Amino acid sequence: MSDKGRNTAKADQAKGKLKETVGRAVGNERMEAEGRGDQVKGDLRQAGEKAKDAAKHIRKD
Repeated sequence: MSDKGRNTAKADQAKGKLKETVGRAVGNERMEAEGRGDQVKGDLRQAGEKAKDAAKHIRKD
């Protein structure tokens, strides 16, 4: 994974987890849902970066 992609994915995941936790603590369902969405966004970005890395290794062989 590229450093930029890895950092962006981790940031999205962390932001989402924090937003979900705060939303749950204050009883804001919308914030909770947005937090889960941000986590999914980070997961997808991370999967995309891993796919790019896998494709690079395939091309080298």
